[in-house]
Amino acid sequence: MQLDFTHHQTAHCENGVASNLLRNKGLNISEPMVFGLGSGLFYVYLPFLRVSNAPGLSYRPMPGWIFGRMARRLGIKIKRQKFSSKERAQQQLDDNLKNNIPSGLQVGVYHLPYFPDDYRFHFNAHNIVVYGKEEHEYLISDPTMEGVNRLTDKELEKVRFSKGVLAPKGHIYYPTYIPREETIDWERAILKSIKKTCNDMLAPVPIIGVRGMRMVARAILKWPKKHGVAKANYYLAQMVRMQEEIGTGGGGFRYIYSAFLQEASKKINNPRLLQLSVEMTEIGDLWRDFAVAASRVYKKRSNQENMYVALSTDLMKLADLEEAFFKKLKKVV
Repeated sequence: MQLDFTHHQTAHCENGVASNLLRNKGLNISEPMVFGLGSGLFYVYLPFLRVSNAPGLSYRPMPGWIFGRMARRLGIKIKRQKFSSKERAQQQLDDNLKNNIPSGLQVGVYHLPYFPDDYRFHFNAHNIVVYGKEEHEYLISDPTMEGVNRLTDKELEKVRFSKGVLAPKGHIYYPTYIPREETIDWERAILKSIKKTCNDMLAPVPIIGVRGMRMVARAILKWPKKHGVAKANYYLAQMVRMQEEIGTGGGGFRYIYSAFLQEASKKINNPRLLQLSVEMTEIGDLWRDFAVAASRVYKKRSNQENMYVALSTDLMKLADLEEAFFKKLKKVV
């Protein structure tokens, strides 16, 4: 049993699953539009929370919030379920497939057999689509992969019920109602989503948005003396992993948001958004430069003096640029 479903590769899993599920049901929406309407650009520093034995850091809101926000703003209804029973979770998925409903799943990546070894770690907020089943194998559309894959029923069960932080508990979700595209108030949805992103990034909270970035910049200066060089470098490695490898958070998210601003500019006829999209791309380039510089430090390939001071200074500059950017963007909307 294979449903009529087209796999599209995207940069980020939740955006890609949302876009692919909605396209399958007739709403042609791009990954950048999903990301932007879901106010996916975010930053939070959680030094009191340990993720892989390093301070918690996220470049996006909680898993599921991007799709949920976007759906509410467009009038889309989504059904979500979690399970205590593995058998019931599988039965619900099988029933959906019988009823021609491709389904999004939240899974852990550590036990995904098609993932490269370097990308397998204990992260439970990955998203995939199941679009068919042949005997004991499920057909998998993972939007971060170029092609489709297969998982046995036991392999899928293992990743659906992986343990740890953000344990998915068999989480399954799918749209149950999608309005016609011509009935959607795109301007209202776009402006509301941009305001939310601006408010998040300019939030008067020390750990969130540009203030969170400055808090991390100050922390980088302290790590070598407080924890030793080895642990400081491990923290940097984890930061780069969260920024560039887990969901494209740093430069990647800025590029996606830039593409959203370009598309939004045309959709609501606001040329100022197009101008700001160029600026966002330039900021994304600087995030990539920061990641490269940090990776040279923790790989011990940097010959720069005062390496941690330089990284802290670069991150402070990024915070200043983003504060100025989101203040301008907020005025536009």
